[in-house]
Amino acid sequence: MLSSLKIENVAVIEKAQAQFTAGLNVLTGETGAGKSILIDSINAILGNRTSRDLVRTGAAKACIWATFTDLSPRTRALLEEAGYEAEDELLLYREISAEGKGGCRINGMPATAAVLREIGGSLINIHGQHDSQSLTNPARHLALLDTFAQDQAQLEEYQTLYRRLIRVKRQMDALEMDETEKQRRIEVLQFQLQEIEEARLQPGEEEQLQARRRVLSHAQTIAQQLSAAHAALSGDDDAAGAADGLGAACGAMEQAAALDPDLQSLAEKLNEYYYGLRDLAEELAQRLESTDAEPGELDRIEERLDLIYRLRQKYGTDLEGVLAFADKARTELETIQTSQQQLEELAVQKQQLYQQAKQAAEVLTKARLAAFDALQGQLVEALTFLNMPGIRFVLQHSRGPLALAGQDSVEFYISANAGEDPKPLARIASGGELSRIMLALKSALADKDDIPTVIYDEIDTGVSGLAAGRIGEKLRQTSRGRQVLCITHTAQIAALADTHLLIAKQVEGSRTYTQIHPLDEQGRVEVLARIISGDHVTELSLANAREMLQQRRS
Repeated sequence: MLSSLKIENVAVIEKAQAQFTAGLNVLTGETGAGKSILIDSINAILGNRTSRDLVRTGAAKACIWATFTDLSPRTRALLEEAGYEAEDELLLYREISAEGKGGCRINGMPATAAVLREIGGSLINIHGQHDSQSLTNPARHLALLDTFAQDQAQLEEYQTLYRRLIRVKRQMDALEMDETEKQRRIEVLQFQLQEIEEARLQPGEEEQLQARRRVLSHAQTIAQQLSAAHAALSGDDDAAGAADGLGAACGAMEQAAALDPDLQSLAEKLNEYYYGLRDLAEELAQRLESTDAEPGELDRIEERLDLIYRLRQKYGTDLEGVLAFADKARTELETIQTSQQQLEELAVQKQQLYQQAKQAAEVLTKARLAAFDALQGQLVEALTFLNMPGIRFVLQHSRGPLALAGQDSVEFYISANAGEDPKPLARIASGGELSRIMLALKSALADKDDIPTVIYDEIDTGVSGLAAGRIGEKLRQTSRGRQVLCITHTAQIAALADTHLLIAKQVEGSRTYTQIHPLDEQGRVEVLARIISGDHVTELSLANAREMLQQRRS
């Protein structure tokens, strides 16, 4: 549960701290005192999207700290999964700078807003002022029913089948082209493949041809230089070559080694050089012969390179791209030519998947209808307690085509008065009735999750008197199983709190300051009396306030 909240430089709050307890925590204050700022701060600390406009004017940054205790198993698991230690206390920190930047920390360690948001979702559930109005949107009703039904497993099983069905339908759509278009596409692909295949392209061929073209283009220069190198080694008509000189040196060394054995190694080394030089001269002679090009070879290379260039212009940036294009075209051609067989196979798959998805949708429908029967009973009981006697709560349900959420179309209908036919919630429910219906729904859904703290922001909008008192009793009942924070303007609700905090605003000089004050018994009496009678607090309103607090204890 949320045990403390510390705020610095958030809107009109320069510095404030609030301590919360288990049970029902109530926050009261004049309109505009800063109660909504408190909700904005809690939303921020839970990792939700925020704005630099939240930073107090003139401050460099806004800072928010929240401490949580009695962590749920789900929160502990999320912390460990994210790489944080699940300690007895959890400290969350959020910083928003005036420049729009910010930072998050979990137990003092850096964190992202996304991780903070995931963990925060297991800590607090906030019911905002406008959530009741969302009940008037029938699109929300199915999600509320699914939450109560706890049918996630059935929904996921159905959606897996539905997505497979849609995938098969798209494959069929891609294959189903008319015969004229199909024949035109076949002819295009066949022409492209024939043009590429007749070229008999080989990977790396273009680089090899370009290298050979360079050799042939400079064949005369290469031959001249090879001939000069060969003459230098082997000699010519005018002069002896290096090999002849080395051969004479070998003969001299052999004679010397015969007289001095220590020279034998030098003689052998000279012999190795000599024979190596003779081999090199022979290799140069062979290379010289190979420089003679076949007649027309250069022209044939130019023609081949021109063909490759034209194919690259059509089908790819390089030779590998042209070959890849051919592979893709070949696959497409085979697909089109065998499309009828594939369509027949896909049609069988489609029918099988449709039947499976339809069966899964029916299982989901039954789970939803059974859940509504249970939900209806709880809602009627809760709403009767909340001073809406005789209410009828009906589910308008129809089966439609399969969609991602199933085959069900649902809308909540109510009859708030005896003798009236049920009508859509949006058409007949007043603001006060919507608040009570939402509270009844939240109470019914409370047992379906393990979120330890629930915040109600002005759940008493549009109600007063007996209905307000009943809302307070319902909140108090809910708080026995979890921590409840409630922002209210109603004395009947505030009197039932275990902890009462006053949010007060004051102006000093030209600046506005908001503070959060925990109230003792006398403070609660005075605040309740002010809620009851406004600025003119009387002994009667004070006595009334004391009586309301006394009744809470009984």
